[in-house]
Amino acid sequence: MHKVIKYLFFASILFTFNSCGIYSFTGVKIDAKTVQVDYFANNAPLVEPTLSSKFTEALQDKFIKQTNLTMVSSGGELQYEGEITNYTINPTAATADQTAAMSRLTVTIKVRFYNNLNEEDNFEKSFSHFSDFGADQQLVGSVLDDAYAEIFERITQDIFNESVAKW
Repeated sequence: MHKVIKYLFFASILFTFNSCGIYSFTGVKIDAKTVQVDYFANNAPLVEPTLSSKFTEALQDKFIKQTNLTMVSSGGELQYEGEITNYTINPTAATADQTAAMSRLTVTIKVRFYNNLNEEDNFEKSFSHFSDFGADQQLVGSVLDDAYAEIFERITQDIFNESVAKW
């Protein structure tokens, strides 16, 4: 009986290691080894000068922090390119005297994803998110940084889920 338990234990260990593939830190199986994130140009009607570089860096950071993929500048097995297509600031709530109480920053980014290992996964899609802030606040400094952090976290996670996690 003791030998049977020993064999079952070793069999379960072998099965566990045999079933492992290449996984990211989020538990998503990724067959690729390299990822390429190209610069996302700002083609929005309203241009914020630092938006392109900050978004590109945020998307690169998403893959560096959540996967074991190697970031490359060309020839990536997974490739991301696109542009910022919309950047708007609109009032969202009014006070009793008909002035804005809240404003909303909305950013839309068009992404083209290429999986050079499985072309059926390729897509072109727009992702958008917003951040609300007080109308009495100016969209500069920490207010702008906080808005970008919220927007970029949501958009980069949506891109990650759509392309790699397939959620």
